Amino acid sequence: KLCGYLNKLGIKGPIKTWKSRWFFYDENKCRLLYYRTAQDINPLGSIDLSSASFDCKMENGEGVFEIRTPSRVFTLKAISKQAMMYWLQQLQMRRWEFCNTQSRFPVGSSQLVNEPLAGRTSRCCTYVVDNEDFLPLVKTPTEVVGLKAASLPAPQTSTTLQNISLKHPWTEIQNTVYNICGSKQLWGNNGNVFSFDEFQEHPENMDEKQEAEVEAGCAVKEGTLEDGRMESRLNWIRKARWMNSGFPGSEELSREKNSVDKVSVLQQQILTLTEEVKSQKELVKLLHKALEAAQQEKRVSSMYLTAAEDKDRLELVRHKVRQIADMTSRLEALEQEKKELEQILTLRDSHIQELKEHVQLLMEKNHAKQEVIMALTEQMARELSDPLQEANTITVETLYKQQEEIEHLKDDIDAYKTQNQFLNSEIHQVTRLWTNVAENEKALLMKCACLQARNCQMESKYLTVLRKLQEAVPGLPNSHAELVKNLIQEALQWDVKEEAEEGFNLNPVSEYDEYGFMTVPDYEIEDWKLLAKIQALEIKSNKLRSQEIVEKPLRDRWNSIGELNPSAELKSLIRSGIPVEHRQRVWKWMVRRHCSPVPGHYQRLLEQSRSTEHPACRQIELDLPRTLTNNKHFSSPTSQLIPKLRRVLLAFSWHNPAIGYCQGLNRLAAVALLVLEDEEGAFWCLVYIVENLMPADYYSDTLITSQVDQRVFKDFLSEKLPRLMAHFEQYRIDVSLITFNWFLVAFVDSLVSDILLRVWDAFLYEGTKVIFRYALAIFKYNEEEILRIHDSVEIYQYLRFFTRMIMDGRKLMNIAFNDLNPFPMKLLRNRRSMHREELEAELCELEQIKAAYVKERAEQGP
Repeated sequence: KLCGYLNKLGIKGPIKTWKSRWFFYDENKCRLLYYRTAQDINPLGSIDLSSASFDCKMENGEGVFEIRTPSRVFTLKAISKQAMMYWLQQLQMRRWEFCNTQSRFPVGSSQLVNEPLAGRTSRCCTYVVDNEDFLPLVKTPTEVVGLKAASLPAPQTSTTLQNISLKHPWTEIQNTVYNICGSKQLWGNNGNVFSFDEFQEHPENMDEKQEAEVEAGCAVKEGTLEDGRMESRLNWIRKARWMNSGFPGSEELSREKNSVDKVSVLQQQILTLTEEVKSQKELVKLLHKALEAAQQEKRVSSMYLTAAEDKDRLELVRHKVRQIADMTSRLEALEQEKKELEQILTLRDSHIQELKEHVQLLMEKNHAKQEVIMALTEQMARELSDPLQEANTITVETLYKQQEEIEHLKDDIDAYKTQNQFLNSEIHQVTRLWTNVAENEKALLMKCACLQARNCQMESKYLTVLRKLQEAVPGLPNSHAELVKNLIQEALQWDVKEEAEEGFNLNPVSEYDEYGFMTVPDYEIEDWKLLAKIQALEIKSNKLRSQEIVEKPLRDRWNSIGELNPSAELKSLIRSGIPVEHRQRVWKWMVRRHCSPVPGHYQRLLEQSRSTEHPACRQIELDLPRTLTNNKHFSSPTSQLIPKLRRVLLAFSWHNPAIGYCQGLNRLAAVALLVLEDEEGAFWCLVYIVENLMPADYYSDTLITSQVDQRVFKDFLSEKLPRLMAHFEQYRIDVSLITFNWFLVAFVDSLVSDILLRVWDAFLYEGTKVIFRYALAIFKYNEEEILRIHDSVEIYQYLRFFTRMIMDGRKLMNIAFNDLNPFPMKLLRNRRSMHREELEAELCELEQIKAAYVKERAEQGP
C-alpha cells in the first residue's frame, strides 16, 4: 500500500501553515486521499492524480514537492529527500498504470476489475524499465511509508489545534467519535453516538469544497454502509483491522524480543493517545462554549413562552431591548476606543520608524568607524608582522572558505541533478501519456469521419432516389406526385452548411474553397437544384473519407521534399495532387524549368499596352466579365483580380503578336492568377502553356492543331472505349462538340475545382498527354451511365453537365494513369502528324472549292 504521513501546506487567506496529514492512495479511482491521522475513518479530501502532474523545486526546501491538478496546486512536504523522491516515483508509476488501464478498458467495464495481475505487472515493469533511463528506483523508506508507519505517532505541530481541519468540522467530529467509541463497537455495542450517514457531504469540486470524503473513504475502508446493523458490523471489522495493522496487537507484542521493546511501543502508543486526548479536550471546550450560548438563549426563550400575562412578556421584551441598547452603546464606546487606540498606534509606529531610522544612521556611522579601525589595525599588523607569514595566513583562510563554498556547490549540484532526472522522467511519461491520448483521439476522429461519410452517402442516395422519382413524376398518380414534390421541396430547403453547424463536424463544406471556387454549383434550372445537393453531399463524403487515409500521408510526403528535382517519385506525387500549401512553389518551379523569365520584360509590355491600344483590347474587355463566373474573385466587375487579369492578357497580346488574343486564354490566365497570386508569375505561366506545352497553332486564327487533337482523341476513344464510341456512332453524336473546349482551356469550367487543379498539376509537369488521359478517363468514369441513354438529345443534354457529376478525384486519377495504360507520347505525336496532313489537305481542297466558287460568281456578274 502507498500510504504515509506528509505535511500539507494549508492556506487561509494570508496565513500559510503546514499540517500533518495521513495520505493513502486509492488505486480504483487514482486518487490520493488524506486524513488527519491514520486511524480516521473519513477522509478530509482527495487529489485526482489521473490528470495531475508532479514537480519538485529545490528552491522550495528539502522534501517539498507539488501536485498540480487542473483546478488546484497541492504543496506537500516529506520528512526527507529520499522520502520525497519515493513518493514522486510511486505516484508516477500509479498514474501510468491507471492511465494505461483506462485506455484499454472504459470506466465501469468488468474487464477492468477482472484484469489479470500479470498484465498489470508487465505494464508496471515496462514503466520501471523506461523510467530507470532517467531516474534510478528509490529504495522504500519503510520507517515513514507503508502500513507500519501508521503505528508511529503523527508528526507534531506547534499547537494542538493547528492540525485540526476547521473546514471539515463534521468529518472531524465523526472521526473523533469513531476513535472514542471504536472500542465499544469492537465488543458488540450496536448503539451509535452519531449516525454517520445522515449528514454526509458529497461535494464534487476538489478546490475548496472538499471532494467526495465519504465515497473515497468508503472505497478504501471496504465499501459503503447499507443500514445501521451492517454499519455496526463493518465498523467492528474496520476497528479490528486497524488494531491489527495500525497498532501492534497481542501477536506483535508476543513477537517482541524483550520487554524493553514492548515498553517503548506502549510508550509511543501512550504519547499518541495523550496528544489525541488533548486535541479532543480543546475541541470539547469549543463545543461547550457554543452549548452554553445556546442554553442561555433557550432559557430566555422559555421564560418568554411560559409568561402567563402579556405584561410579563412585554416586560421581558423591554428588558431585552434595554440589554440591546446597552450592548449597542458599549459597542460604540469600544469602537471609539478602538479608533483612538489605532490613532495612538499610528503615532507610535511613526515614532518607532523615526527611531529606527535614527538607529540605522547611528549603526551606519558605527559600522563606518569600525571599518576604519579595522583597516588601520590591519595596516598596523601588516607593518609590524612578517609579510610572508601574513600572506600564508590569508591564503589558508581563503582556501578554507573556498573549500566550504565548493562543498555547498557540490550539494547544490547533486540536488539539481536529482531534480533534473525527475523532471526528465516526468516529461517523458507525460509525453507518452499525451501520445496515447492523441492516438486514441485520432482513432475516434477517423471513426467519426467514416460514420459521417457513410451518413453523407446515405443522404446522397436518398436524394438520388428523389431525383429519379422527380424524372418519373409525369407518370405517377396525383397523390404520389404531390408526395414526391413535397419531399423534393424539403430536400431543397435543407442546407448542408447549416446542418453541419448544428452538430459535430470534422470537415465542413464551406461555400467557397481555398481558391474562391464555389463548392456547390448554383444551377439556374429548377430541376438541377436537387443535383446540386447531391454533389455537395458527395464532396463532403469524399473529403471525409480521404482526409486521414490519403490526404495526410500525401501531405507528409510533400513536407519531406526539400529541393525539387525531376524524378519518378516527384512525377507520382504530382499526379496524386499537390497540397494547397505547396502548389504555388511547385508551379513556379515548373514554369521556370522550361520558360526562363526575362527580368523587366513584363513591365515593358505593360508600358507598351498603356501607350498603344492593342487590336484585341475590345475582345479582352468583352471576355473579362465571362471569366470564371463560379469564382468569387472574378464574379464581380469590381473584383481585385479583374484588373490584374486585364494587364496579363494585354501583356501577352503584345508579347506574342502572332496569336494576340484568343478566347480561352482568359481562363488559363485566371487559373494561373489564382494559384500563383502574382501578375508576372501568371503571365509567364500563360507563356509556358501556350508556347511550350501546347503544340504550335493551337490558339491561331484557324485553330488547326486544336482540330487535329479532336481527331486524335476520337481515335483513342475508339481504341480505349470501343463500346462507348460505337454507342456515339449509333446515335450520331459528335463528341468534339463537347471535348473541343476541354482541350482548348484544359478543363477549366468543366470539372470541379479540386479535380481541375489536380489535372493542372500533372498537365504543367507532363504536357498535353495529360489532357488526353483525363478526357478518356472522364468518359470511362461515366461509361455505363451514358450507355443506358438511348436518345441523341438526352445524350447531348447529359454530356453538357456530366463532368460536374464527377466527385471522386482519386478514382478519376486511377483511371487516367493506370487503367488507360499504355499511353506512349510517341504514338500521340505520330497520330497528330498523320491527322494534320489529312486536315491540311482537306483545308487546301476547301480553299480551292472556295476560290472556284468565287471565280464562278465573278464570271456570272452581279
